[in-house]
Amino acid sequence: MTEDAKRPERAQALVDFQAEKDFFIGIDSDGCAMDAMNIKHQECFTPSYIKYFNLQGASSLVRETALFVNLYSTTRGLNRWRALARVFELLKQRPEVLERGVKIPEGKELQKFLDSGYPLSDQGVAAFAAEHPSEEIQQCIEWGNGVNELIAWMVHGAAPFPGAREAIQAMQEKVDTIVVSATPVDALEREWNEHDLAKYMKVIAGQEMGSKAEHVRWGAKGKYADNDKIMLIGDAPGDRDASFQEGVLFFPIKPGYERESWAQFKDEALGKFLDGTYRGAYQDRLVAEFEALLPEKPTWQTV
Repeated sequence: MTEDAKRPERAQALVDFQAEKDFFIGIDSDGCAMDAMNIKHQECFTPSYIKYFNLQGASSLVRETALFVNLYSTTRGLNRWRALARVFELLKQRPEVLERGVKIPEGKELQKFLDSGYPLSDQGVAAFAAEHPSEEIQQCIEWGNGVNELIAWMVHGAAPFPGAREAIQAMQEKVDTIVVSATPVDALEREWNEHDLAKYMKVIAGQEMGSKAEHVRWGAKGKYADNDKIMLIGDAPGDRDASFQEGVLFFPIKPGYERESWAQFKDEALGKFLDGTYRGAYQDRLVAEFEALLPEKPTWQTV
């Protein structure tokens, strides 16, 4: 399948975008620019795991596992469908869960979807289910819909992190800025407009428009003088990986140190980006500090 053939229709906005400035920065939303990641996972995603997969008998363990996967480990910020599979995987390795007799979904049909090449979005899983119906994948769809409903009901007033607005404003003179996120576009538009930040973004790109690497590829690659004029700002290893996959720069917003990170970007890193001295030892140091904050493996007992 060609690149054009597999590109989601809504991603055309990225392809059509033309550079207006000499530099480009893609900015992740939840947990990076917006303080919306914790509330979404603590109050929306995690209760939905428990409800839709009938995990009430191990609710505390499910909550601990889900938050580790989505917030406190190297899988922080992972696409919701891949994170769902990871939650199932870790729960099946916990003896305390097995002792309670709680039935964890096998995850086989979910894995087939993840391996299918369908977009990892609400639309993608619905299209997969239409071709490959199963009880498990329907349960996953109901979970995803439940998460979306809870987010729309619960997440209001989740403001930008301190310093994010000022940093975004400081970019505007010389930098084209877009949102690069795995969150559904409707939620992104609602949240960025609620806080009057959408006006600074050339495009608001969410999960329906491809992966973060694809957002950078379609929105920026080849439209600027070189890759050192393209940067992704994010708070998760997946953001780092998307940047490095596309050969562009990465600035980490360190979980738990968001205020300090945005201040550092505005006062120090932005200048290095604009004068061409960001890549190399400076970026390497920031990435190493970021990576030290997120463990790969949980500390609890596994089988």
